[in-house]
Amino acid sequence: MSTIRTRTIQGLKAGDTFKVTRTISEEDVFRFADITRDYNPVHFDDRFAGTKNLSGRICHGLLVGSLLTEIGGQIGWLASAMNFRFKAPVFFGDTVTCTLTITEIDSENRAQARARFTNGLGAVVLEAELGGILPGKPQRQVLKAMVAEGDPTNKVC
Repeated sequence: MSTIRTRTIQGLKAGDTFKVTRTISEEDVFRFADITRDYNPVHFDDRFAGTKNLSGRICHGLLVGSLLTEIGGQIGWLASAMNFRFKAPVFFGDTVTCTLTITEIDSENRAQARARFTNGLGAVVLEAELGGILPGKPQRQVLKAMVAEGDPTNKVC
């Protein structure tokens, strides 16, 4: 079972922090391009990337940003806003860690959070702010039942 999901079932609060890490491969970039139809040559051609003063092809910024959706998906967060600030390129094979911290939760479970993405050297590559709705008691009870059933649709487990 996902530890993020377990914490969600117990109830979340401002200050809760979650972390995921993933190494982004060339194949990930190709699959993301096929889904989004973003075939910017900066992702596919070293010559073109070089004209942008990059040392090689780079990953899609939104592919990197999508790491926060793993956390959101485990929580059951219903997103209403996301704001990204891209700070540095991510290259094929880089390992990126996304750390998401819930900063506010109001009485109707509307939440704000910030996310910080770092590469394997500890450099910040992306920052994000997001808003959305956290699961309330009825949704947490369904999550609890899903987990008791083995959480069959959750491939993170």
